[in-house]
Amino acid sequence: MASQQQTTRSRHNTKAALREVLFVGNNWDGTVDILDSSASLERIGRINAIPDREQRMREIRESPVKHAYFRGVRQIYGEGHDQFVDDVFSTPDGSAIAVSRPSFADVVCIGLDTGEIRWRFPVAGHRTDHMAVSPDSTRLAVSAFTARTVHVLDITTGQEHGSFPAGDKPHENIFTQDGRYIWNMSVGHVGTDLDARWLDWTKGDRHITIADATSLEVVRTINMRHRLNAYGRRDLSHSIRPTVFTPDETLLYFQVSYFNGLIEYDIKRDIITRIKTLPGNVATTSDRKAWVNDSRHHGIAISPDGTRLCIAGVMDNYATIIDRETLNEGPLIPASKPYWATVTGDGTAAVISESAANRVTAINFTTGRRGASTDVGKHPQRIRLGHILTSWTTQAAR
Repeated sequence: MASQQQTTRSRHNTKAALREVLFVGNNWDGTVDILDSSASLERIGRINAIPDREQRMREIRESPVKHAYFRGVRQIYGEGHDQFVDDVFSTPDGSAIAVSRPSFADVVCIGLDTGEIRWRFPVAGHRTDHMAVSPDSTRLAVSAFTARTVHVLDITTGQEHGSFPAGDKPHENIFTQDGRYIWNMSVGHVGTDLDARWLDWTKGDRHITIADATSLEVVRTINMRHRLNAYGRRDLSHSIRPTVFTPDETLLYFQVSYFNGLIEYDIKRDIITRIKTLPGNVATTSDRKAWVNDSRHHGIAISPDGTRLCIAGVMDNYATIIDRETLNEGPLIPASKPYWATVTGDGTAAVISESAANRVTAINFTTGRRGASTDVGKHPQRIRLGHILTSWTTQAAR
């Protein structure tokens, strides 16, 4: 199962009327920046992802339950800020974007020509999280964070194909390259202050759920607790953070809560094969309760040839390129709370979201050095490859 970024890139390059871009979801101000997909990161425009803000806020104020959860999302997960944009993907024709909005517990499709909402899907429960798009760009897998549910939607119409159950707090989603399966990683109760190692059991049911993408039947679950124990790392959390697969679809690399490093998992053999601990930062607080939603490192991307990984060290304030054969890291590139990593359209660099600096930055896969940086909206997180019409301008959506 190749990385989602790679399949998206190859698909979009076949469409002459479309321009490949990077979408940057600005979590706190509710906007999406559109950048050139190359390592230049040239900014093309910006879309308002909450044009219906007043209507949504009116509904929230009229419901004591919705209002309580809205405030909870702000205080628990948003560091005192509303979370208006989590994830972003474009429709196959490049005319619209689908956006997951945690504070509004929904997914909306926004026309890039008008800036208006084409459809809206309220998820089960009270918070939306990460999404994934199918290889043909027609379906979305959406994590309903508080409902142990993953919805699968038609990206053009918003119609629900169905859903499947997941662990506590479903987080990352990935479609396999052939579109047959959806992998969901549950992160557990990351919003509590029960962060001591001996209280790990309070974080809930955390596992990988693999569902058939057509029937949405769960075909397998993988609990990394047992695999970590077998490797001799009972000290590590099994709350699954961002993940990537190698291009040959044999290995999974993932991050876990509280850990400054990454884990390599052999899918066929069903064992953890290597664990890499990355450098800490002397300035990083040792108070685990101060780490954002139990993150220490959160963000991982793989080069198209599978030889290098990019790691975002959120609390340690750096990013680095790792040689996948040796797992040796390159230069530690200072970054301001980097919270995500993806790959440029040409595959030459990784792009990290520096969430505390309101910018995104390219890091060259070959040299490991910092490249271009571009200012974006407030608290950028998810960065996704997608496409727009070649004729599009920001003015078209006003």
